[in-house]
Amino acid sequence: MLDFLNDLINGKILIAVLIPLGLIFTIWSRGVQFRLFGSMFSVLGQGFQHETDQPSSFQALALSVAGRVGGGNIAGVAAALALGGPGAIFWMWIVGLVGMATSYFECTLAQVYKQKEPNGDFRGGPAYYIKHGLGKKLGKAGPVLGFVYSLLLLVTFGFAFICFQSFATTSSIDSAFGAPRLWSGIGLGVVVSLVIFGGVRRIASVAEIIVPVMAVFYALIGLYVLLTHIPQIPGALSTIVVSAFGFNEAVAGGIGGAIMMGVNRGLFSNEAGLGSAPNVAAAAYVEHPAQQGMVQSLSVFIDTIIMCTVTALIIILSTQSYIGVDDDVQGVLTQLALADHVGGWAEYFIAFALFLFAFSSIMYSYYLGENAVDYYIPDNMVAVYVYRFMVIGFVLLGSTIQLADVLSFSDVTMGLLAMVNLFAVALLFPIGLRIMRDFDAQRKAGVKVPIFDPDKFSDLNIDKSAWQLTERPGGPADTEKA
Repeated sequence: MLDFLNDLINGKILIAVLIPLGLIFTIWSRGVQFRLFGSMFSVLGQGFQHETDQPSSFQALALSVAGRVGGGNIAGVAAALALGGPGAIFWMWIVGLVGMATSYFECTLAQVYKQKEPNGDFRGGPAYYIKHGLGKKLGKAGPVLGFVYSLLLLVTFGFAFICFQSFATTSSIDSAFGAPRLWSGIGLGVVVSLVIFGGVRRIASVAEIIVPVMAVFYALIGLYVLLTHIPQIPGALSTIVVSAFGFNEAVAGGIGGAIMMGVNRGLFSNEAGLGSAPNVAAAAYVEHPAQQGMVQSLSVFIDTIIMCTVTALIIILSTQSYIGVDDDVQGVLTQLALADHVGGWAEYFIAFALFLFAFSSIMYSYYLGENAVDYYIPDNMVAVYVYRFMVIGFVLLGSTIQLADVLSFSDVTMGLLAMVNLFAVALLFPIGLRIMRDFDAQRKAGVKVPIFDPDKFSDLNIDKSAWQLTERPGGPADTEKA
């Protein structure tokens, strides 16, 4: 039943929706992910000049990259190559490039409709922009759809993806050090518990340190492999492109297998359109919603175009067989391939890197699950603490189960999650365009740091208290005077 649903949702419906919708967003926004690409870095830099207790745009980026870079890039790319052949990577690129526009709008909308909690934290994401943005349009169906999305978010990230990250990490440690997976899972659970019981601010602070360091180290090792194999790179890239259209895919299922695994693993890796990143994007303080949309769009580029490509080339350029390998080999394929290039020590490095990546990814997945719990039972710390103990239990469970069990279940719930979110983003797209044009107009008028004024959007159901932090020197009033 899971295989049937996975083939229907991810192999047919999602392919027919995800890429075309991303293309529509790209065309109508005049290629927002391309024309604002350079500005994304300057907006990201503003996150270092942070003046509030809420997570900065950079911390939100680090936390979302924590979820994207890790198991999805290392184990996820290996699974895509094994099940869809090299051509799956091409379709991952396509999903990533159009997904940058999707991520821009879903994260912008998350900022617009975020809500301020009594303790000063922000909450937001698809459940919130469905409830507050589509309330009038959908009527009674709005709260139901928000409830369904939150349930799928909890099951997919709060449970299934935590199991996957635990599986990937403990398998890697077992391969490198021979340590029993259960004992590695216990160690991972202890470390995770020390952070998640500190709340979102501690999670963001830890991710801000771990993720950039490990991503840079992994990228540097990948760069070394590429530099030492420059003559072979054109051939590897050609294999990816040619295989994308089914010419070399007899073993891996033809063009259908390449597209399905590319879309499926691409969505799993960069999460553009899945609605997960908006939950984190809403937690950040920024001057304008479009700023966080730009930052999260950049994270999709980092994940898919850079990190996934590096991992894919490491595997393709190695002597390791990868098409059709079983689950046990898929879990450690990247580290075996890297060991081919730089020696046996690479196995230990990947095991350590995966531990840190999975650690930060679990924190990310935990936060998404907590967001869902808070949506059901607002401001109830008993429910949050129960959920935290359940997360530790799923970390342990992930260290004892097999990859196929995790992927089959999570792929189905992930596909459903994406469909609900894409439906909402498509309906709210005109509002996303209004916010984008407000940002563009201020930039064109010479405003260096555009400020969001909720009074200009009084027809929208916006929580104005979430934007009161902008009422300081340099806020809307001062901008008008200038």
